[in-house]
Amino acid sequence: MRTFFDTNLLVYLFDAGAPKKQRIARDLLQEHTASGEILLSTQVLQEFYVAVTRKLAVPLGEEEAHEAVREFAALPLVQVDAETILAAIQLARTRRIAFWDALIVQSALRGGATTLLSEDMQAGAAFDGLRVVNPLAEHA
Repeated sequence: MRTFFDTNLLVYLFDAGAPKKQRIARDLLQEHTASGEILLSTQVLQEFYVAVTRKLAVPLGEEEAHEAVREFAALPLVQVDAETILAAIQLARTRRIAFWDALIVQSALRGGATTLLSEDMQAGAAFDGLRVVNPLAEHA
């Protein structure tokens, strides 16, 4: 059973301003990496780079962010392609969710994930066998 990590969990790994969330994200990453269940997408890598270099209170330097992306890219990764984008557009239209969230969902589904860990999406939502879980709320 694969678990897809949304961008926010990776960002918290580098957010010193949120130590509790940082610890939870680190524990989840270690657990799912060790079990071989982790799944990311090219979208997540792109969003991660922008977020950690521009949106953190203390942003990462470009070289450190580049190295982090390189390390994440070695994990199981779904390539966002035209088919995934078109499926995401359809999902966004039918389920009335944001396109970027639909693209995350479609990537998770294409990678065979059964769980999507996200702080941003509605916890408990289900998409064709994929369940959205907010692990930060569960540990609050």
